[in-house]
Amino acid sequence: MTISIDSSLIAALLDDDHTMNRVAVKVLGRLSARERLVVSGIDYVELMAGRLRDEESLNLFFADTGIEIDWAMGEAMWREAGRAYRGYATRRKKSGGGDVRRILTDFLIGAHALARGYALLTLNSEDFRTAFPALRIISA
Repeated sequence: MTISIDSSLIAALLDDDHTMNRVAVKVLGRLSARERLVVSGIDYVELMAGRLRDEESLNLFFADTGIEIDWAMGEAMWREAGRAYRGYATRRKKSGGGDVRRILTDFLIGAHALARGYALLTLNSEDFRTAFPALRIISA
């Protein structure tokens, strides 16, 4: 099975002080021995704003861990992300929550995993389950 990893889990892995660091280390250690692990290009972009800010460090991290980067985002992924984002905006407005608050990249990450047929490993399982009911979610 191929598992796409949400950037929130990678961020927790890279930050020794993060409350989910131990969980991230444990789950990625267990899965990396048995599964193909990938991140989307969207995850890579999000991670550039974090602890490993430069491309050289990120590239080294991914090479060392064996986590692949899937750079391709075809039309099906963009359309799926748009449908999920529209659904989220509609639910939020109907509930009286007002304008959208979630970051669009989450919808691109979910759409990438769904369109590729990957499972998604994330710390935000409820958000992804609501937006992508057909996506296989693995909670960390």
